[in-house]
Amino acid sequence: MATFSVKDIAIKGISCCVPKDVERNIDLDILTQEEIQKFIEVTGVEERRIATKEICTSDLCCEAAEKLIKDLNWQKEEIEILVFVSQTGDYILPVSASILQDRLGLSTNCIAFDVPLGCSGYVYGLSILTSMMKTTGIKKGLLLAGDTISKIISKTDKSTLPLFGDAGSATALEFSDGAEFSFDLGSDGSGYKTIIVPDGGSRNRINNDSLQIQTIEKGIERTSCDLVLDGMDVFSFGITQGPKTVNKLIADFKIDKDQVDYFVFHQANMMMNKMIAKKLKLPAEKVPYSLKNFGNTSSATIPLTIVSELKEAILNKPSNIIMCGFGVGLSWGTMLAKDCKIESLELIEL
Repeated sequence: MATFSVKDIAIKGISCCVPKDVERNIDLDILTQEEIQKFIEVTGVEERRIATKEICTSDLCCEAAEKLIKDLNWQKEEIEILVFVSQTGDYILPVSASILQDRLGLSTNCIAFDVPLGCSGYVYGLSILTSMMKTTGIKKGLLLAGDTISKIISKTDKSTLPLFGDAGSATALEFSDGAEFSFDLGSDGSGYKTIIVPDGGSRNRINNDSLQIQTIEKGIERTSCDLVLDGMDVFSFGITQGPKTVNKLIADFKIDKDQVDYFVFHQANMMMNKMIAKKLKLPAEKVPYSLKNFGNTSSATIPLTIVSELKEAILNKPSNIIMCGFGVGLSWGTMLAKDCKIESLELIEL
């Protein structure tokens, strides 16, 4: 696993945007009432925000970015790098980051590129953005992270439909003397089939069979263009790798765990996350959750949890925050934002 630190770059603000439409798990007809109650008990997910056909991930991130830029009173021409972390871009090509650079009215001198990661994507995105800003001398940058996973999920798959929601986020990063990030990143591609959309890429192009509905088991029907998630393998990976990467970060950078104000994990599901927290012996008050109202929003779960659950606790207050993402890839990323003083935390709807 790669561990490294980046100094003199800080998070100045985070804005998240969720769709207005709410889908309650209790209203789903692909599950019995008994199954629904069991699902909610295990995952903690009661409702999710679902994007309409017209709304893409880039739209949610664009709205979040516009709100954040306005709240921070930034000048758009000062933003010199934009990174878009998502598995649900507008097109196979071009990258959505280039389109967002134009939509946001940023300078043509702005670096813009996509990172197609999910669960660990927010931490990876921060590591890339902070590193590039540090080495190039760029003073201001934007990390846009989010997904509309509902667009790649079968409506007749009870194993995934009730779990995932849609959201987009924007995080503003700025040069700040004395600020510091510490990272631990890793990947294990031997588990790439654990979370996968089999068809639609260059390996398996869409063909006549791709859109044929397959019955996997009772209550689980999907095509080869829909998301496949091996729940048991994901659970095993999460409860093993989650604590391992957090402990490695703490050990390598000699972090006093008691001095960490909050541990914000990727919102996979409640049972998994609580087991990770238990293994790490973390106080419940230091581990926030946003699963109840938003579900698993992929690369947006960490920023969404921060703005929805921690605004009153950390806004304009220096805080030590460990963030940890793990999942698709398989991959993981954990980071510490030291003495992080965030000036803007907002949640809006589209």
